[in-house]
Amino acid sequence: MRVALLGGTGFVGSYIVDALIAAGHEPSLLVRPGSESKVRQKSQCRLISGDVGSGKKIAAVIEGCSAVIFCIGILRESPRQGITFEALQYEALVRVAEQASANGVTRILLMSANGVRCPGTPYQETKYRAEQYLQSRPFEATVFRPSVIFGDPQGGMEIATQLYQDMVRPPIPAVGFFTGWRPAHGPVLMSPVHVADVAAAFVHALEEPTTIGQTYELGGPAALSWIEMLRRIAVATQKNKWIVPMPISLMYLAATFLDWLPFFPVTRDQLKMLAEGNVAEPAALQSLIGRAPESFTAENLSHLNR
Repeated sequence: MRVALLGGTGFVGSYIVDALIAAGHEPSLLVRPGSESKVRQKSQCRLISGDVGSGKKIAAVIEGCSAVIFCIGILRESPRQGITFEALQYEALVRVAEQASANGVTRILLMSANGVRCPGTPYQETKYRAEQYLQSRPFEATVFRPSVIFGDPQGGMEIATQLYQDMVRPPIPAVGFFTGWRPAHGPVLMSPVHVADVAAAFVHALEEPTTIGQTYELGGPAALSWIEMLRRIAVATQKNKWIVPMPISLMYLAATFLDWLPFFPVTRDQLKMLAEGNVAEPAALQSLIGRAPESFTAENLSHLNR
């Protein structure tokens, strides 16, 4: 099956490309000029040069395909460069869906995120509205809402790599965020899910008609606190790390004045979402991939040692 994949050069998208090829499918990718090197198996993919701002380029990617996977997403905006949640997470999805419909393709798989809602942060709202758009029209849609995704970023960035570089590797104490004013009463919880498991879920859903019309929350096998994730990263990288608890409210106060600076590590909206937690049960993912999901362990964090 030829499958159009928007976002195929990103962290999760690159794993979906590999999983599609391993399952005997042919990915059709929209690749920004200069990003061709990010496609590891070029000879087994159809590459169209362009971006999601062009309806003609999107149509070229979708032509001859039986399904579309949309996994474009950003964590931080750069409005001066046209990189906004509205443009990439909602408007681009609408443009892709319109071109899919024009080409007679009704099967669309969407990468959303756990905890999306409206009203919410701009990140949450645009992801949620993209879901609602697909579900309100005659598409055969499947929506995935993963918790935080980890795994070897292969030169890019993901949650464990970022935490290691920003908090565990530097010779200063790491910051252990919590809500409220006491760490024991307000742990920030997440269900880290391995990127290869997320990719496997997409490919399985592509081949399984019963997933049409479904929304799946994807979580790893354990809900971990922010502090426990830092500890596991420290163990995996053999670092003896001192973790200083900090209420998210204090970091939010700092972000109020500094998050407009490109080098400031988090935005106020990111801190809001962090305070909400990001827990998803593992049952849905296990049913999709037919095995227990991978854990946030030293073995699965070995890429941090490279």
